[in-house]
Amino acid sequence: MTDSTLASRPAEEMQSEGVQKRGHRLLSLDILRGITIAFMIMVNNNGGPGAWSQMHHAAWNGLTATDLVFPTFLFVVGISIAYSIEARLAKGAKRAELAWHTVQRAAILFLLGILVNTFPYFHLQHMRFYGVLQRIAICYLVVGLFYLFDRRVWTKVAMLVIVLVGYWVLVRWVPVPGAGMPVRDVPLLDRNQNIVAWMDRQLMPGHLYEDAPTFDARDPEGLLSDLPALGTTLLGLLAGLWVRSRFPHETKVLGLAAGAAMCLNLGYYWDAWLPLNKKMWTSSYVLAAAGWSLALFCILFWLVEMRGWGRSNPRGAGSVFTRALMWPWIVFGLNAIAAYMVSELLPGLLGLASFSSHGHRMNPLGWVRLNVFGHIANPGWACFAYSFSYMALCFVPVWILYRKRIFLKV
Repeated sequence: MTDSTLASRPAEEMQSEGVQKRGHRLLSLDILRGITIAFMIMVNNNGGPGAWSQMHHAAWNGLTATDLVFPTFLFVVGISIAYSIEARLAKGAKRAELAWHTVQRAAILFLLGILVNTFPYFHLQHMRFYGVLQRIAICYLVVGLFYLFDRRVWTKVAMLVIVLVGYWVLVRWVPVPGAGMPVRDVPLLDRNQNIVAWMDRQLMPGHLYEDAPTFDARDPEGLLSDLPALGTTLLGLLAGLWVRSRFPHETKVLGLAAGAAMCLNLGYYWDAWLPLNKKMWTSSYVLAAAGWSLALFCILFWLVEMRGWGRSNPRGAGSVFTRALMWPWIVFGLNAIAAYMVSELLPGLLGLASFSSHGHRMNPLGWVRLNVFGHIANPGWACFAYSFSYMALCFVPVWILYRKRIFLKV
C-alpha cells in the first residue's frame, strides 16, 4: 500500500496522550478535505454561464461560495503541516530529512500543476507557470520549512500579521509604474492597473491565466499574491496546533468557534478599506475565507471527533446513517490530489475525441451537457446536475483506489 499525498494523509497518528490516542486519525480533517475537493471539482466544471451565482467566482470584488474553495484547501494544508511534522519528529525523523522531503513534495506538486496547465497539447510558448497546485506547493514549502525549524506559536502569529499588513501596504501605498498611486491616481484594486498584475506582466509576459496585450493581462495565482496565501496556510497551521493541544475537545470546539468569529468580523470589517477579492487574494479575503473554513472545521470536529459521526463505533448519533453520510467525503479526502488530477486531466483527454454533432464539433462532455442535461428546463438546475454528475464520475477512480487501500503520495 502506498502512502497518501501531502494533502491526502496529513492527519498522522498522534503521539501525545493529551491529544489523541496513537493511531487515531483526525477524521474530521479528512472529511473537510473531501468536501472541499468535491466542491472544487464541481465549481471548476459548473456547466457554464447558466450556473447559479454561487457556483461562479465573484467577477472582481466580493465573495461567493466558489471563492471559498481554494483558501479552504490551503487552510487544510496548514492543519496537515502541524500533524505530519509532529508525527514524524515523534518517530525519530531528523529535521534535515524532513526538510528534504518537504522540498521534494513541493517540487512534485509544482510539476503536476504545470502538467495540469499544459495537458494535452503542451504549448511551451504560452505555458502557464502559475496555478493552483503551484500555489499549494509554494505555501506548503514555505510554511512547512518555517514550522519545521521554528515550532513556536508566536512566530507564526507574527508572520501572519506581517504578510497580511505588508500585502495591504503593497497594494494600497506602492505606486503602480505607468499608472500612479492607488486611490489617488488609479482606483484601489483596479483590475488592470495594480501592482500585483503589473509585476506578473513583467515576469511572465505571455504566460498568464488571463492573458492579453499590454495592460489587460493578469493571473489569479500570481507571484505577489502568494504572500497573503501564506497567511491562509498559517491560519490553518495555527488551527492545527490548537486542535493538537492537550485541551479537552469541548474547549477546542469553543476555540475554533471563537477563531471563526474573530476572522469573519476582522475580514468583513477590513473590507471597507481593502475589498474582499479572491483574484488578488487580499488580506481581508484571507481573514473572511479563513473564518468560513474555521466554522466548517469546527462543525465537523464536533460531529466527528465528539459525536462520532463517520466512525465505526460512534458515540451518540445513528452509526449506519452517519457513516453513510460521511463516507463519500472520506473517500475523496484520502486521495484529494488524485481526485483533483483526474478532474483536471479528464476534460483534456476527452477533448481529443471530438466529433461532429448537430453541425458542430464537440467532445463527449460537451455532447452530454447539451443532449442530457440540456433537457432540464431550469438552467441553474441543469448546470448543477451536470457539475454534480461530473464530480460523481471523478469519484469512481478515487473509490477504486480506496477499495484497494491505495493512497497516492507525491
